[in-house]
Amino acid sequence: MTATTDLTVLSAEAPSLVQSVDWLAIAPVVITAAVGLVVLVADLFLAERHKPALGWISIAGLAAATATLLPLRAGDRATFCLAGDPEACSYVADHFTLVIQFLVLAGALVTALVSVTAVRDTRMPAGEYWFLLLSSAAGAALLPASRDLATLIVALEVASLPAFALVGMRRGDRLSSEAALKFFLSSVTATAVSLMGVSFVYAATGSLHLTQVADRLEDVPGQLDTLAMAGVALTLVGFAFKTAAVPFHFWVPDTYVGAPLPIAGYLSVIGKAVGFTGLILVTVIAFPAYSDIWGPALAVLAALTMTLGNAAALRQSPDRPNSAVRLLAWSSVGQAGYLLVPIAAAAYSGRDQIGSTVAYALMYAAVNLGAFAVAALVARTKPLHRISDYRGLYAERPLAALSLGFFLLCLAGLPPGIIGLFAKVTVFRSAVDAGLGWLAVVMAINVVIALYYYLRWTALLFRTPEGAQTRTRAPWPVAAAIVVTAITAVVLSGAPELILRVTSGSLFAQ
Repeated sequence: MTATTDLTVLSAEAPSLVQSVDWLAIAPVVITAAVGLVVLVADLFLAERHKPALGWISIAGLAAATATLLPLRAGDRATFCLAGDPEACSYVADHFTLVIQFLVLAGALVTALVSVTAVRDTRMPAGEYWFLLLSSAAGAALLPASRDLATLIVALEVASLPAFALVGMRRGDRLSSEAALKFFLSSVTATAVSLMGVSFVYAATGSLHLTQVADRLEDVPGQLDTLAMAGVALTLVGFAFKTAAVPFHFWVPDTYVGAPLPIAGYLSVIGKAVGFTGLILVTVIAFPAYSDIWGPALAVLAALTMTLGNAAALRQSPDRPNSAVRLLAWSSVGQAGYLLVPIAAAAYSGRDQIGSTVAYALMYAAVNLGAFAVAALVARTKPLHRISDYRGLYAERPLAALSLGFFLLCLAGLPPGIIGLFAKVTVFRSAVDAGLGWLAVVMAINVVIALYYYLRWTALLFRTPEGAQTRTRAPWPVAAAIVVTAITAVVLSGAPELILRVTSGSLFAQ
């Protein structure tokens, strides 16, 4: 009787290790992963002539996962929390999480639409392709909700590892194999550096949860201060690889050229969002105590990244094979520099500056995926991917030419692409508000440099075509991807305050 009483008392005093799971909060990730497994298993039993159905199952799954964000729009859910500290949770569905998950899942949905035709035409293995794409999207959707360093690294790798295989999916293509190898080596290096940094941070703080790490870094014992600073620096270096920040950008152009075009577009948007999301979480939530270290470092990285990216894009020869993809690749490096500016500004004027990065990322996602969708359409008849191949596109495909012209003007920040101008002004203002006047000047100079190569490509679309034009009917999934991204860009240009409304104020759970 006494033993039973003692056990009852102990069980009452000890915190329960059994947690309830908020299935609605994790539904976007779970649905995406589950559909990926369904596709993988179905591939084993479907006859070859029925394999295209796997693409439509994947599209339906991504659409369903995106729809589950609606019931979560209050941004007040969390799960997998510590029993002794309910504020320390591993998964948080706040407004920041929901906006990034929408970007990731909607971007993956557009990628899937463009991929339907690409998988069929290039005879890539359908089951593997769709499983890898959904797996990567699931990891990318998990990452913004991650609020401990272990989950953050796992989500980062779940998003990255399938992407290696997707880049090398074109079997027998030397460029594809080289691109996959270069991407793999750079990402593995980044992960190793990040893990070393995380281990140092854990050794200095004794916790992996971001909120607890932030609290304990405020009062690190003197003998552990150097270890903590080294951990912060190494973690940031690892994420800088993922964001393609200079000097960790070397894998970008070759990877984009070697990858299937839909995957190049996927990496330019979702892959970049993964890196920036991780960088935001570790800087403004976990490491605010060391903002005097990462703030200036990120400001310098932003200046170097936008300058080198735009300078390299400026040098692309229109007649060189793959010049169109290379220009988009270097342009994405330059855009990464702009995305880094508000994160650096957050070190000086508070984490609400992160809203500027999120607003810019939403704009960039819509127009860049649209540009890659048009590139995939043009590549059906002109597979060399040269900028000169776009000469006279308006005479051949008026709607595609108008869409691409609008996307390029948005990226340049020129009317009628008001959303691009709005996004750049928002980022510029964040630098000025943080007292980073020199960085704002560097950004202004780079915007002017970028105008040249964006306008040169835009003008080419409306010039008189050379020779006979070969026109084929546009596959409707690719056309749908172009239309969706174009409409999104036009609507946002007409009402840019929609993005401002979503990203203003605090995005993180208090």
